[in-house]
Amino acid sequence: MPDEFVKITESLVHETQKIDGQEKPLPAIQPKKNTVLVSHGRPPWYSEDGQRTSDAFVIGVAGGSGSGKTHVAREIIRKLGSIPTVIILSQDSFYKFHNEEELALAHANMLDFDHPDALDMPIFAACLSDLKACKQSNIPVYSFEQHQRLPETKYLYGATIIIAEGIMALVDSALRELYDLKVYVQCDSDLMLARRIRRDVKERGRDVSGILDQYLRYVKPSYDNFVRPTASYADIIVPGSNNSVAIDLICTHIREKLEERSNKFRQKIAIPHRYLPSKSGASTPESRVEDLDLTILPQTPQVEGIFTILRDKTTGRQDFVFFIDRLATLLVEHALQHLPYAPKAVTTPVAEQSHGKKMDAQHICGVTILRSGGALERGFRRVINDVPVGSLLIQSDSKSGEALALQVNLPRYVKLRHLADATFVFLMDAQIGTAAAAFMAIRILLDHGVREDRIIFITFLVARAGGVSVLRRAFPGVKIVCGGVDDEMQEGWLEGYKGEGNPEGRGRKVWVMKPGMGQIGDRYYL
Repeated sequence: MPDEFVKITESLVHETQKIDGQEKPLPAIQPKKNTVLVSHGRPPWYSEDGQRTSDAFVIGVAGGSGSGKTHVAREIIRKLGSIPTVIILSQDSFYKFHNEEELALAHANMLDFDHPDALDMPIFAACLSDLKACKQSNIPVYSFEQHQRLPETKYLYGATIIIAEGIMALVDSALRELYDLKVYVQCDSDLMLARRIRRDVKERGRDVSGILDQYLRYVKPSYDNFVRPTASYADIIVPGSNNSVAIDLICTHIREKLEERSNKFRQKIAIPHRYLPSKSGASTPESRVEDLDLTILPQTPQVEGIFTILRDKTTGRQDFVFFIDRLATLLVEHALQHLPYAPKAVTTPVAEQSHGKKMDAQHICGVTILRSGGALERGFRRVINDVPVGSLLIQSDSKSGEALALQVNLPRYVKLRHLADATFVFLMDAQIGTAAAAFMAIRILLDHGVREDRIIFITFLVARAGGVSVLRRAFPGVKIVCGGVDDEMQEGWLEGYKGEGNPEGRGRKVWVMKPGMGQIGDRYYL
C-alpha cells in the first residue's frame, strides 16, 4: 500500500504541496472536524501475549475561537508525513441537547455556546477515554444550522494518534488527564474575530450582525474568563500564525513517542520455537496438533480429495473456485457446533411431538480478513444467509513485515458495544501461518467488546510450526475451525525489495506455509 494513500471517511477538500519540484496531493482535510485519516495503517498496539501494551497518543489543542486550532491540527498531520491512523475529534460535537426554549434563544443568537456548561464534558471525556484505550466510540453529531444534537452518532475506532481540539479542550480536569501533550494556540483578538466572521458566514450560514452581537455578548467574555487562563496548563504554546517551528517541535516529539510504543514481534510468532520460550521456560520445537486445541474437519475421503485438487498448482481457476466454495461450506457447517443450542419441541405433520434443538444465539455475524478471507464468504452465506458480514483489511508493512490495519468495516452488532457482548462472530481467513493477521483481527474484535469465547475462527489451513501456538496461548477462548494442518513454515526473502536489515537488497523477509495451497486469494480472485 503506497504511503500517499489517504482514506477519509467523508467528503474532503484536497490540497497539494511541492515535493522534489512536483505537485503532490496532501492528506485531505474537511470542514466537518471529526475525521479519520489513514495513510500507512495502524501498526500493532499489543504484544505476542495478545494484551494491549500502548494507548493511542492523545493531543489536546485549545485556544480562542478563530485562533487557528484546526489549522495547527492539520499542520501536525501534514508534517508528520506518512502517518498512522489519526482521529481529529472536535469539541463541537459535544454541545448539549437543547429544549424548545433554548432552541428559540439559539436561533436569536441569545444562547451562550461559549460557556463550559454548554458542553457535555462527561460524554466528551468518556468518548476520548474509550478511543485512547483503543476501543470504539460513537460520537454525538451536532448541527450548527439547527443548533441541535442530532439523533445519529458517528462511529470512530482505530487511532494511533488522537487530536482533540476546541476552545474548552483544556478547561476540564478529566480531559486534561487524558492528554499526552497539551497545546495552547495563542492569537491576537482582532485576527481571531476576523477569522470567526469569515468561518461563520461561509460554513454556518450566519450574518455578520449576528456574529458580532454573539461575539461581544458571549465569545469575548468567555475567552477572557475561561479560555485564556487554560494556557497555564499547556505543555507548549503555539502562535496562531507563523508557527512552523513550534509545529516541527511537536511532530518530533510525537515521532519519538510513537517509536517508543512500537511493537515488532511478527518474526517471533512466525516461527515461535526459535524465539519464544514454552510455558515451562525452555525453547521447544513445534507443538503437537492435539496441544493446539483445534477443531479439525474430519478427514474423510471427500475432504482429502478436495485438498488434493486445491493443492495441485495445475488446477484451473474455475475448478479451484468451485472446490474452495465447497470446502468453505463444509467448514462453516462444522463450525456451527460452537454455537449454543436450546431444547425445542415441535409438532410433526402427523400431529406427533418431536423434541430437538434450536439455535440459541442472540446475534450472529461474519467478518472476513481481506482479501483471502473473502474466499470463505460464499460458503458462509450458503450456510448462514441472513446475517450481516463485515470485513477487515489487514496487510503487511512493506518494510518491516508487521501487520497493519488499513480498514475496519464491521457489522452493526460489533460497532455497538452493548450488542457486541451478546454477539457470536465467525472470523474468516484463508490460513493461519504467522498468525499476524489473526492476532490483529481478534484484538480488534476484543476492543469492540466481543467476548473471546464467542469468536469462531474459520480457516482452510493452519501451520503447526507457525504462529498458531502463540495465538492459542494468547487467546485460549477463541475457537479455531480448520480444514487441515500443515507442518512447516519456511523463512524466505521477497525478491526485488530492499527492506530493513537487508543492505544487500535480498528483499523483505516472508514466511511460507508448506506444502500449503499457495496464495489462496490470488488463485481465487485472479
